[in-house]
Amino acid sequence: MGGDRMNIARTVMQRIDALAKISEDPNCLTRTFCSPAMRRANALVASWMREAGMIVRTDTIGNLIGHYPCKAESRNQKSKVLLFGSHLDTVRNAGKFDGPLGVFIAIACVQQLHETKTRLPFAIEVTGFADEEGVRYQSAYLGSRVLARTFDLKDLKRVDADGISMAKAIRGFGGNPRALASAKLDPKRLLGYVEVHIEQGPVLEKKNLSVGVVTAIAGQTRLCITFTGRAGHAGTTPMNLRRDALCAAAEFVLEVERFARGRPAAETGLVATVGQISALPDTSNVIPGEVVVSLDIRHAKDSVRERGVAALRKRAVQIGRRRNIKVSIGLVQQSASVSCDRNLSNLLAKSIRRYQKEAPLLASGAGHDAVAMAVITAVAMLFVRCKGGISHHPDESVRLQDVRMAVSVTTDLIQRLASEFS
Repeated sequence: MGGDRMNIARTVMQRIDALAKISEDPNCLTRTFCSPAMRRANALVASWMREAGMIVRTDTIGNLIGHYPCKAESRNQKSKVLLFGSHLDTVRNAGKFDGPLGVFIAIACVQQLHETKTRLPFAIEVTGFADEEGVRYQSAYLGSRVLARTFDLKDLKRVDADGISMAKAIRGFGGNPRALASAKLDPKRLLGYVEVHIEQGPVLEKKNLSVGVVTAIAGQTRLCITFTGRAGHAGTTPMNLRRDALCAAAEFVLEVERFARGRPAAETGLVATVGQISALPDTSNVIPGEVVVSLDIRHAKDSVRERGVAALRKRAVQIGRRRNIKVSIGLVQQSASVSCDRNLSNLLAKSIRRYQKEAPLLASGAGHDAVAMAVITAVAMLFVRCKGGISHHPDESVRLQDVRMAVSVTTDLIQRLASEFS
């Protein structure tokens, strides 16, 4: 790559484009956990890691890890390690920058070290996490939770839409569901975890700035709510005798929107989303007897989120009682809000101010692998401007000059940490 940061940024963008061609859907970008597309993606990214002088491995759940040895010894297990990473899986019909941008910027920084034959007083590991989005098994952060030792083994029994258990999928990918504990990291060796990610919001664009520092990541609750009524003939069942599960679910969906929009000033920022809905028997001339919906609630303050969850649980039950519909609510996933490490974030801000007039502080409403990694080490995040704040959509767009800025800032952060360490 050489020392020209613009050429480095172009290489990052070229790699983004190349990876975006790997999808399990020929009509759009989709890469889910342990899919054949993920296997091809790992193989391609592994080749770039090796080009950057890293020793590459895939762990027991499918995380792709590139290790750049420290100056003391090539594979000194007692050396300190600075972690970088993001995810290589996507949502369905995804944009190409969410996740991979952070992996490729980290690889680019390591490649500069390799080409200048620079060894640091600590090792660097870059991880392409196997699953962050939770699309296939409706449980996010699978890859990072394994490294952080918070993976729930009960999740191995989850099944996807085709009835394939998570354990079977991991085995088919070449992993080992019985040996997930072997992939866990030793917190004593870790200097911290840094994640570069598109902002997924409009603040940087409004400020006309390339990058910013993340201060905190919002907490998140995911629920699965089942409305059970009674199926019946659409032509012969009188309206006053119906127990239509879809009508109950529809009322709840609108109540979720009304509730989130009507929060008082003290709870500004709470977001609530119903993103999935399925109706059975899914036939045009049959009254729906069972409907399952998802509910995603987020806020930077856990107390606000928890009150919102309790209120919407109550309202679902009230709707069901009034309509003679049974309501059952299951917790799919929950994560507390995460504050980024002050020391790492301050260093990141200093690196930003070397290249940019200010280092804006931003909160993240989206979840990231940093949420899971914060359990075992200090975390920091660098946000990169994205056009219109659009994410999880094919229109995701990042400017070349902003990628160049992100590479420069991340490189500077590494140098600052190396100077402090020695």
